[in-house]
Amino acid sequence: MHLKNSKIIVIKIGSSLLVDDKKKIRKKWLSSFAKDIQKLKSKNKKIIIVSSGAIALGCKKMNYNKKNLKLDKSQAIASIGQIELMNLFSHTFSKYKLNISQILLTLDDTEERRRSINAKRTFENLFQLNYIPIVNENDTIATSEIKYGDNDRLASRVAQITNADTLILLSDVDGLFTKNPKIFKNAKLIKKINNLNKDIQNINIKGMTEFGSGGMNTKIDAAKICNLAGCNMVIANGLYLNPISLIEKKNNCTWFISKISKLHARKKWIISSISPKGEIIIDDGAKKALTNGKSLLAAGIKKVLRKFNKGDHIKILDNKRKEVARGLSSFSSEEINKIMGYHSNEIQKILGYVSKSEVVHKDDMVEI
Repeated sequence: MHLKNSKIIVIKIGSSLLVDDKKKIRKKWLSSFAKDIQKLKSKNKKIIIVSSGAIALGCKKMNYNKKNLKLDKSQAIASIGQIELMNLFSHTFSKYKLNISQILLTLDDTEERRRSINAKRTFENLFQLNYIPIVNENDTIATSEIKYGDNDRLASRVAQITNADTLILLSDVDGLFTKNPKIFKNAKLIKKINNLNKDIQNINIKGMTEFGSGGMNTKIDAAKICNLAGCNMVIANGLYLNPISLIEKKNNCTWFISKISKLHARKKWIISSISPKGEIIIDDGAKKALTNGKSLLAAGIKKVLRKFNKGDHIKILDNKRKEVARGLSSFSSEEINKIMGYHSNEIQKILGYVSKSEVVHKDDMVEI
């Protein structure tokens, strides 16, 4: 139901789906998963995969036990395992003519606005090139202070910055139950959560596997981030073959439904941002383009007020100094002063390097 209407889907895979409890790689499962992805791609869905497994695969290769690893050693093991992980995806996905790329993120890449815009643009460009980004936390350099801590939270942040419609968390359980199903036989699966805070008040489940770091609590935290971003989230059992097809066919999972429209969520994010760092004055042609939902281009800019950096929150004013919109600038004030009034195809020549063609992209702008 929800997947059918989703244009951008983020799928998170836990370590236990890639490596079984005997430390064997679940190759048959990964092939079935690739087939599912191929199916989604044939329906013009944009797919991002957030995959755990670098440390699990590193441990397998080096014959280490993950439980005994200290942080500095686990960073080295992650570095070894990351290549194993990408080789595994590359080998499997290429059989289904699926192109993959790798994105390693640290917490600052999504929490800092400027860097999150850069990350968002990278995802967009990979979609245009028909590549599937495979995301992982950059465990090799992340310290405990700058870690997401688990890939559930990382996946929800990726869903937020890419403006995704749905986040699928593939886990080793069917979804959220009224009680812990591993202990209580009368535990019932909750199919839909419409009001997160109200509906889960009496539930407290923690799940641990040897390789995974996220229990049910981290999944609830991820749902909160998604719901505020106007993104639906589903927890489903990924241990079965063709897990995505099963969500569509059987719907034996838990859906967290967001009541916020994506536009509203984005508006809230931009408008609730700290006071704008600068202002741009635009001509009537650019003003008309903005009201028609277009991005702001350099050609329509008349003047830049105050100094600001790329990614900063700015006001866009008409020639009577009336505020038209607010947005996140793809250029610094210094760069805009050089390129304003010029056509987008001249920007590279003026600045001497390749850059964006939009000064403020329509996705990063809110009309006032």
